[in-house]
Amino acid sequence: MGGKVENVGILAMELYFPSQYVDQTELEKFDEVSTGKYTIGLGQSKMGFCSDREDINSICLTALHRLIDKQKINLHDIGRLEVGTETIIDKSKSVKTFLMTLFAKEGATDIEGIDTTNACYGGTAALFNAINWVESSSWDGRKAIVVAGDIAVYGKGPARPTGGAGAVAMLIGPDAPLVFDCGVRASYMTHAYDFYKPDLSSEFPYVDGKLSIQCYLNALDNCYNLFSKKMRKTDPNFKGLLSLDGMLFHSPYCKLVQKSLARVCFNDFLNIPAEEREKQFPGLSEFSNHKLEDTYFDREVEKAFMTYSLSLFEEKTKPSLHIARNVGNMYTPSLYGGLVSYLISKSPDQLIGKKFALFSYGSGLASTMYSINVCHDMSTGSKLEKLISSLHETVALLDKRQSVEPSKFSDIMDVRTKNYHSAPYEPTGSLDVLFPGTYYLVKIDDQRRRTYDRKH
Repeated sequence: MGGKVENVGILAMELYFPSQYVDQTELEKFDEVSTGKYTIGLGQSKMGFCSDREDINSICLTALHRLIDKQKINLHDIGRLEVGTETIIDKSKSVKTFLMTLFAKEGATDIEGIDTTNACYGGTAALFNAINWVESSSWDGRKAIVVAGDIAVYGKGPARPTGGAGAVAMLIGPDAPLVFDCGVRASYMTHAYDFYKPDLSSEFPYVDGKLSIQCYLNALDNCYNLFSKKMRKTDPNFKGLLSLDGMLFHSPYCKLVQKSLARVCFNDFLNIPAEEREKQFPGLSEFSNHKLEDTYFDREVEKAFMTYSLSLFEEKTKPSLHIARNVGNMYTPSLYGGLVSYLISKSPDQLIGKKFALFSYGSGLASTMYSINVCHDMSTGSKLEKLISSLHETVALLDKRQSVEPSKFSDIMDVRTKNYHSAPYEPTGSLDVLFPGTYYLVKIDDQRRRTYDRKH
């Protein structure tokens, strides 16, 4: 293909979330927990969920079809299709193969890529695969699409309010408005049993809540410090969070994201020379001798740096939480729902030239921090405007969802649980509530083959 292409990144995005939700305030009452446990303690307002009419294949089909339609994509112009998910309904056949039904009917079958799986990190790994392909000698001039989707469900109990569902589809190529920084990705990967799904007969994970938080924050510490070190090599004036216009995080629940930004500030505090700390972090010198590894559950450190970072959180991170607060944890698309939220919070003119860091985390564990620049090149201005305009249309659907009372929500979850992996099976969930254009499961036959249709 000749020389290296420039400004590789995200050309367009499409987001899907379910048409039904349960209100977290009502769920608090239904679960007979203290007022504010989910809304204040977790920072969540509403939780999207799927009936037995939707599965991982259908929600990814919906997101992908929306992207193709809205962007008027020529399917022969796509050379790679990557999927990131942890919602596994087949131990061999990839979700990508189901998505190929949209391409194959147009005769577009020369398309690389399959599924990538590791908890909530799979979407980021799939995205890196696509970016790397466009920047490599294997690239043939066509664009790539990345689809990340999951249905996050938990059994009855304290973890259930941290569920959610959704999918994102991203068009990847050169001359993009959202450009990935080169050479500054910082990863931290190791082994942990913080959250895992070894029981293939159940949708529910095994979760060690306290360990999961510790792993997340430990991964954040490692990624952020390495990311900052790499950034300083390219820009000696890099000042950590103060040099970034936005900081986006994978969001299991919104309160953890706010604590994570405070954690970033704590890292910055420890990283600057001692004589400069009081000036930049007034009143916090007492924490100078604290060590990162000793402070994962130190309430004094957490409270002090959450207070210090409040205005930084409001400016750099809170705008990214709109989807997470109103849909819940979408697992692999979570970080990219944050990106969508951040982008629609500002006008295209306000975004040009901005740089923001993104932290992706998947239990088990895999994590990376990387950065995106909103391209200065004004010729991409129309692309950015088009991207943001399309996302506004999608996010407007949040207000068109149907609220479901907690008792009915619980019944729908019981149906999913009871019939998980049943075959033959015909779903009973309502089709009327689905958004137009939504793919849904028609049936599973006695050979466990799944049939889908699309609501018109």
